[in-house]
Amino acid sequence: MSTLTQYQIFDLLNRPRPLWLVKADLSDLTLISVDLSNSNLSLANLSRTDLNYAILISCNLTKANLTLANLFEADLTFAILSGANLTRANLTRANLTKCELSEAILVEANLSRANLSKSNLQRANMNTAVLTRADLSKSNCSGANLNHTNLQRANLFEADLSNASLREADLRWADLTAANLRGADLTNANLEGADLTDTILPEFVIK
Repeated sequence: MSTLTQYQIFDLLNRPRPLWLVKADLSDLTLISVDLSNSNLSLANLSRTDLNYAILISCNLTKANLTLANLFEADLTFAILSGANLTRANLTRANLTKCELSEAILVEANLSRANLSKSNLQRANMNTAVLTRADLSKSNCSGANLNHTNLQRANLFEADLSNASLREADLRWADLTAANLRGADLTNANLEGADLTDTILPEFVIK
């Protein structure tokens, strides 16, 4: 991991985009509203970094460390976050449309009202994450760990949740219209008030 001085960080962030910040240590910094569009931050350390309102469109954050990062209303459209660690990160109202989040770690992350429409969350670990009123429409969550997640009033229209684990998930009043839950584990999940119109349910639920 590259350790940069404050001067080097300031210098880098003021260079023409896109930036090459592979393995850079940007932890604990205040980078509110920073524009890092199209930059390469794979394997970078952004733990506890304040990225409120940051513009991270098409940013490569593969396997980056974003634990406890603050990404409130950040724009991560088309960003690549495969294998990234976002444990306990704040992604409230963040735009994650069409993101690549396969095998990402989002344990206890706050994604309330976040937009994850058409994103790839295959095999992502979202255990105990907060996804209240999040937009997951047409997202791919197949094989994902959604145990104990709060998905109250989430939009899961046409979402692929096949083989996902939703044990004890809170899906009250969620929109599951035309969602695919084939092979999903819904043990003790709360589906009170959920819209199951045209939803493909696991066999044991159908029975």
